[in-house]
Amino acid sequence: MKIAMCSSEIVPFAKTGGLGDVCGALPLALERIGVEAVLFLPKYRSIEDKGNAVEKVSSDVSKTTIGKNIDVYFIDNEKYFYRDGLYGDNNGDFHDNLERFSFFCLKILETIKNLNIDIDVIHCHDWQTALIPVYLKERFGQCEIFKDIKTIQTIHNLAFQGIFDRRDFPKLGLRNELFDHGLFEFYGSVNLLKGAIYYADQVTTVSKQYAKEIKTREFGFGLEHLLLSKGEKLIGILNGLDYEIWDPQKDDLINVKYSNENIDSDKIDNKEWLQKEVGFKCSNEVPVFGLVGRLSHQKGIDLLTQALDELMTLDIQVVIQGVGEERYYEKLSRFVERYPQKIAACFEFNEHLAHQIYAGSDMFLMPSIYEPCGLSQLIAFRYATVPIVYKTGGFIDTVIPHDNKEGKGNGFIFDKYDRNSFVEIIKVASEVYKDKQRFHKLVEQAISVCFSWNKSAEEYKTLYESLKVD
Repeated sequence: MKIAMCSSEIVPFAKTGGLGDVCGALPLALERIGVEAVLFLPKYRSIEDKGNAVEKVSSDVSKTTIGKNIDVYFIDNEKYFYRDGLYGDNNGDFHDNLERFSFFCLKILETIKNLNIDIDVIHCHDWQTALIPVYLKERFGQCEIFKDIKTIQTIHNLAFQGIFDRRDFPKLGLRNELFDHGLFEFYGSVNLLKGAIYYADQVTTVSKQYAKEIKTREFGFGLEHLLLSKGEKLIGILNGLDYEIWDPQKDDLINVKYSNENIDSDKIDNKEWLQKEVGFKCSNEVPVFGLVGRLSHQKGIDLLTQALDELMTLDIQVVIQGVGEERYYEKLSRFVERYPQKIAACFEFNEHLAHQIYAGSDMFLMPSIYEPCGLSQLIAFRYATVPIVYKTGGFIDTVIPHDNKEGKGNGFIFDKYDRNSFVEIIKVASEVYKDKQRFHKLVEQAISVCFSWNKSAEEYKTLYESLKVD
């Protein structure tokens, strides 16, 4: 079985967020269980800047290899992809993103045809590749090589749908009635992801709970009725974590490497390094709460800033690293000035500091208002750091709430999304931390879970095989 994995970002070549991590790790996991994959990615200027060795296949397609034998095809177009950003710059999204990624989608199908690549399933990720299921049936349906190919559209975050001006629809080279009949029309605009949901043989998202949530008005972003109509053709498969990259026993970016057997001493050393690095008083009696992620409303930064004054009355320390909206830099900076011994913030991505926050924090804050899957809680588990999350999406599939009476749980969950509930769960976590025996047991249960890519890859393999049977 051979899968074509199509994405606008794939680690180690291009990444702006979790999409790149997933599309880099999943093919390697599939290869380990005998599923062959080829990858398709735009040839951004940054790929050449990093010195990646590629060979020319045609005038606008080049190739390299990752893993043992995974071919990566780069779609080249200097006009569209030789820019500083993947999707936009400091002025916002690129005005021609519809043209850029419709070209990318068409060129993938042309490359499969021209190079006669034998494919069973084309797996598309997010709106940037959403036109592939459409073009496959509308433009390439009569081609012999495509007659048995099935398509999967994976939704990583339904908030991003690829919505463009209705006047841009003719640029897609599709029949006007596809817009007029509602397959792409979305409140007067063009919605690329909507088209993919109609045309794909299967729709997936990145956790079982999120697959349920996006069928509701609260989380459906206007597509809930369409998604509900998919029935069993919409499922959730939880993302995994690359345990080779995220391994405290091998991590060169943390101060002291450690295993599950020597957490108590070596994790304290990492905590002390972190406290010194950000200017805090070094004390293991004070719990350190870490946060690494995008500074946005979705990630719960508004809730955090609403709660910080009250949280600063507790005997805790908070370390934040993230990039995002300018308004959050200003808000958080004021808290840092007000409480320099209790809160620290870094507004640039520093991989070394990010790893050290995971390794040196006692607990990890993830107050996202919704979360399709979430990777940070999985990393926190791996680094013996207890996550604190809201009851939503992938958190429900991965975090078991602490239950002191029965001694169960691997994290803390707050059920109501408001300041009081968030503050209360931090207070509960702080009290549990003071009881070293209780907290140690909680940490042991956190590190005992496994969310490697192996299980996820097996689920995808089963899905691919079921599509071929259909």
